[in-house]
Amino acid sequence: MDLIQWFAAPLQHEFMIKAILVSALVGVVCSALSCYMTLKGWALMGDAVSHAVMPGVVIAYVLNIPFAIGAFVFGVGSVVAIGFIKSKTRVKEDTVIGLVFTGFFAFGLVLISKVKSSIDLTHILFGNVLGISDSDIIQTIIIAVITLVTLAVLKKDLILFCFDATHARSIGLNITFLYYVLLSLLSLTAVAGLQTVGIILVVAMLVTPGATAYLLSDSFDHMIWIAMASGVFSSVMGTYISYHIDGSTGGCIVVLQTLLFIMAMIFAPKHGLLARSKNLQAASE
Repeated sequence: MDLIQWFAAPLQHEFMIKAILVSALVGVVCSALSCYMTLKGWALMGDAVSHAVMPGVVIAYVLNIPFAIGAFVFGVGSVVAIGFIKSKTRVKEDTVIGLVFTGFFAFGLVLISKVKSSIDLTHILFGNVLGISDSDIIQTIIIAVITLVTLAVLKKDLILFCFDATHARSIGLNITFLYYVLLSLLSLTAVAGLQTVGIILVVAMLVTPGATAYLLSDSFDHMIWIAMASGVFSSVMGTYISYHIDGSTGGCIVVLQTLLFIMAMIFAPKHGLLARSKNLQAASE
């Protein structure tokens, strides 16, 4: 099969065209948000929220309301629970995060077990972008617009909040508001990622592109563009590869993102392992 045919074959199917476009859109949104998550050091928080939205998604499905509403409520609720337990006990934050997200996730599994005839567990856990419905596409577009517009409008405030929350407070920014804005966007974006890679892998889409771009640039503007480019590339190519090998779409997307990170970790011109090794050799001479 030649290269042109390799790219053209999936486009003969409407479901593949939808999958490729939706995956690219989700790649853009998750990658943009991942830059803020990386700067804030919220990888664990992303893991917590992405898993905590599961019962909200199931309840929203049962009540026949948009997934985003249920995910938003449980995503923010998980963060409130983390903050409450942390402030009222001597348990450290990372432990509290682990307790809360596993508790919410387990609650979601229980709910699914009670309505398993209506909800396919594997689709929630691992995504089902190849079978995405028109209503889910519309929901994903709405989430993408809300997230990208909010990030654009509050860009400067959010960057300062992520870099130095203490300084942000000292100049009059409402860091509590920014905290919950970022977490609200995280909850919504988790729903968008759920459609493509599922709850289990969505944390990779919320962390890996930002981490990759962080190694390749010292400028936040450049970091955003690099992250989105890597997110779109891995999402589109992952969807193509999954079609040709008949494999998990979400798995292929995340594997590609991980490979891009490994390449950046080794070959990044300034912060890569090879560059650091050369700098150490030059310094020792």
